[in-house]
Amino acid sequence: MSVHRFEQSNPASAAEACARQMASVLEQALAGRDTAALAVSGGRSPAPMLRALASFPLDFSRLHVFLVDERCVPANDEQSNGRMLEEAFVGPAHAPRRNLHRVHTELPPGRAADHYAEEIRRFFQLDAERMPVFDLIHLGMGADGHIASLFPGDSLVEDRDRIADAVHAEHLSQWRVTLLPGVLLAAHHTVVFAPGADKAAITRRVFEDDFDPVTLPAQIPAHLGRGVAWFSSGD
Repeated sequence: MSVHRFEQSNPASAAEACARQMASVLEQALAGRDTAALAVSGGRSPAPMLRALASFPLDFSRLHVFLVDERCVPANDEQSNGRMLEEAFVGPAHAPRRNLHRVHTELPPGRAADHYAEEIRRFFQLDAERMPVFDLIHLGMGADGHIASLFPGDSLVEDRDRIADAVHAEHLSQWRVTLLPGVLLAAHHTVVFAPGADKAAITRRVFEDDFDPVTLPAQIPAHLGRGVAWFSSGD
């Protein structure tokens, strides 16, 4: 297991520390190649971290940004992760919108997932057997221990062979598209941003309970990932 844990005093400090780690990883990736690939999770908590990342002096014109997961809502909906990413990062960073690879939620969920997987294959120039290798994947964690849109009890938690799929979050009455564990584990680097006292108990379980990712999907990066930096806070 290659996980470094960083406990900050409050969510703002955790966001800044996580952004600094992300900037360092991306700077190294861009030093060696023409482009770098980042995948970002949705929800509310990443926005401060992404705004902080946008303030670093990186060449964001060479960064391609993907979504770890997306809610199947219109692109301009306030719940859209793509909209959050544009407002919190793409705009402030003055990054080209063409480098944002969104999920086409105007399609039915299954087709949207297939379309997204095919776009990733084209970008990484993959054959059918290979997984994309992102330079950096950002993951959040829910209070139930979910990551991406991989929820406790879902069989997709055990899928290591495919890139993306649609999932119906029954407790939210919502369809989503999510990257699958094989992609998450293939990344060169991973940051997990899980701030707030409300996530302290589930974080302890992720690291201290027996390995059972179907029950605690966040154990996937915590126990199996490489180059993982886990950021949390007390408040």
